Parts: sequence; C-alpha cells; structure tokens
Amino acid sequence: MLDRRHFMTLAAGAAGFALLPGVARAQTGLTVEEVLSDPTAPVRGNSDGDVTLVEYFDYQCPACKGSHDEVMRAVEKDGKVRLVMKDWPIFGEASVYASHLVLAAVPSGGYAHAQEALLNTKGALTRQAVETTLEKAGLDVDALRSAYRDRKGEIDALIMRNSHQAEAFGFPGTPAFVAETTLYPGVMDEKALLEAFAKARG
Repeated sequence: MLDRRHFMTLAAGAAGFALLPGVARAQTGLTVEEVLSDPTAPVRGNSDGDVTLVEYFDYQCPACKGSHDEVMRAVEKDGKVRLVMKDWPIFGEASVYASHLVLAAVPSGGYAHAQEALLNTKGALTRQAVETTLEKAGLDVDALRSAYRDRKGEIDALIMRNSHQAEAFGFPGTPAFVAETTLYPGVMDEKALLEAFAKARG
C-alpha cells in the first residue's frame, strides 16, 4: 500500500496502472495528496468515504456523458466513496466555459445540479447551449458568470492543476480515473468501478 508521504511513480499493473512509491516527483511532480485531496476540487458521493475516486472529465466528451450514470450508481451502491470531480476541458472553448460556470456554482451549493444538467446533454456544446441548459435547470447564468469572475484565479488554477495531473499521468483523454493509488484510463462500467473500490480497500 502506498504511504501517502511518498511521491508517486507509474508502473504497469494488472488493472490500470499502479502508483508506486519512489522517485515520482521527478517524473510527475505530483503527490498523492495533490491528486486525491485538492481542497478546491468539488466532491460528490460520501465526503467522509474511505475510498477516493477521482474522475477527469469534459462536458463535451461523449464517453463521459454515456458512463456518468454508471459512475454515480457505483458510487451510490458502495456508499463509502468520495468522488472527486476534476474538470479537464480538452474539447475546446465551450468545454472551458462549461467548467467555469459549473465550478462557479460550488459555493452556492448548485454544483451537482449544474453538473448533472450538462452531463445529460447530447452532442457538442456551444456557449449558448451551455447557458440555455443551465437556465432550463433553474440556474441563474448571470449569477454564475459573476461568481466565476469573483473566483477566476482560483477556478483557472484548479483547471490548470487538473490538466497538469492528467497529462503527467499520460491519460489519452477523457474519462480517466484514479482510485486511491491506481490509474484507470478510459471508460469504467459499474462492475469495474466496484472492483476498483474493493481493490483500493484491499
């Protein structure tokens, strides 16, 4: 089991890629705490859970949208998982705009509602489609834009950290997951997620 005081390095594992102690800061510049416990990153699921699952995602990613319900079902079925959502907007400007507005909803308690609304859209997004979707979900887009401006530095820095982590891990795209100390690039269904939770506790 990886001691959280150590740095991480990547090595191929049977399920995903195991994060092993060693000279990882030289390779990735990351610590386990930075990946699992970023205080700015939104948390869904059980905030006091004994397993942390990190998901790197994009609001325009078809695979992220298609697998989102399974991710939430697995987290709910287990009941003891912290789900840390890490925006990695790689599909263009509309994705960045979506991330800005949804992350701006965190302080008001509207994050999960805004996230669900956008992850349940079909196809590509535009700035207007992002705004229309959030408005139809009952969110005040003007207030979200204002909230983003107020927290711009914090939100932009979070997205940059997320992107740096995903790129350091060599993830080919979204979605991508980290379950405690194991990387899982690509889509995971409910069964695979539940197995990952069990492995993390093992």
